[in-house]
Amino acid sequence: MSIKIAPAKGKLGILTPGIGAVATTFMAGVEAVKKGLGEPVGSLTQLGTVRLGKRTDNRVPKIKDFVPLAGLNQLVFGGWDIFEDNAYEAAANARVLQPELLRKVKPNLQKIKPMKAVFDKNYVKRIDGPNVKTKGSLRDKAEELMVDMQTFKKSNGCDRLVMIWCGSTESFHKPAKVHQTLESFEKGLAKNDPDIAPSQVYAYAALMSGVPFANGAPNLTHDIPALLGLARDRSLPVCGKDFKTGQTYMKTLLAPGLKARMLGCNGWFSTNILGNRDGEVLEDPGSFKTKEETKLSVLDQILQPNLYPELYKDLYHAVRINYYPPRGDEKEGWDNIDIFGWLGYPMQIKIDFLCRDSILAAPLVLDLVLFLDLAHRAGMKGVQEWLSFYFKAPMTAPGLYPEHDIFIQLMKLKNTLRWMRGEDLITHLGLEYYD
Repeated sequence: MSIKIAPAKGKLGILTPGIGAVATTFMAGVEAVKKGLGEPVGSLTQLGTVRLGKRTDNRVPKIKDFVPLAGLNQLVFGGWDIFEDNAYEAAANARVLQPELLRKVKPNLQKIKPMKAVFDKNYVKRIDGPNVKTKGSLRDKAEELMVDMQTFKKSNGCDRLVMIWCGSTESFHKPAKVHQTLESFEKGLAKNDPDIAPSQVYAYAALMSGVPFANGAPNLTHDIPALLGLARDRSLPVCGKDFKTGQTYMKTLLAPGLKARMLGCNGWFSTNILGNRDGEVLEDPGSFKTKEETKLSVLDQILQPNLYPELYKDLYHAVRINYYPPRGDEKEGWDNIDIFGWLGYPMQIKIDFLCRDSILAAPLVLDLVLFLDLAHRAGMKGVQEWLSFYFKAPMTAPGLYPEHDIFIQLMKLKNTLRWMRGEDLITHLGLEYYD
């Protein structure tokens, strides 16, 4: 049986806290694709396929033809930022996309003007801006965000909204008492509790407004009992955390391969240079700590040293991020991997990944908003673990370890789509071909 999915009719509003390099590359890219100026490379929803039935059936539709996703022409963009630049100006400042391309989508981007943001310099210490909400308590600011959403939805004629965090990485903090229940969280909002981060105000406002929420940064944000409970109570899908783009993406490709062949690993040293606003924010030790936690957790979960102590128990794993302004958005990641094979003989792998951070992130934003909207129309609620494919630190049910192997993640995603449409799940057992 397939589950009932409401049709993707009308306009879908995409709201991004943060209209910087990632968000504007996403927005400009969608507008460029709509005009035939480029292809949506990197987007599973636009280019990916899903096999149905046996290999011999030759049923391999595109994902966007298999499940009822919103089309690119239905998307409307908006958001909040601490800077007053419209999306065209922000994209030009980010210097990710070529000026010639930006000029061709300039009229569309100029219409996207940031609403005043909820901001707390205690959580993002390296940047500041004038376009912020200053009056009242955190509860008042959350209510302002709700009004912003209602106004945006009405003025743009949207049927539905999705919110995705594309803002800066906040300083590291752990769940506190104020995060445990919705009652304590709402009291904390009224009292300006310092343990409530700006991203949590956005997540609360979204969920209270019936809007699905995704977190593209490693912040704690909605990964707390109060907001996860709110998502379930309001029948809203949520997901996160931290877009899996550059160096960690490489790790989720390589580490499963090493483990699959039972090759050992003594050390994995990773360092990056990055010159965009994200790199500047990560110069702050508190923000870097938040990012480091997600980056370091990946290898431990994939390699499972508790199950394979002779291969991985003494693995030394280090991650460094260095702010280097001349590089801009063109991040470079170096990895030195010390592995060993038969009888313990040592070998090495070296990686130099010259990537473009926002170019890798933009298609993830597109896929996530379309899939979250699909999940909402399908009546799915709470943490959407099938979207782990897109994140460095995938959210899971409490007490459940996250799956980081990208190939298992992709299988889970596609099987979820098959399940939605009442198709047989693919196990890859293959015995039916030989019986």
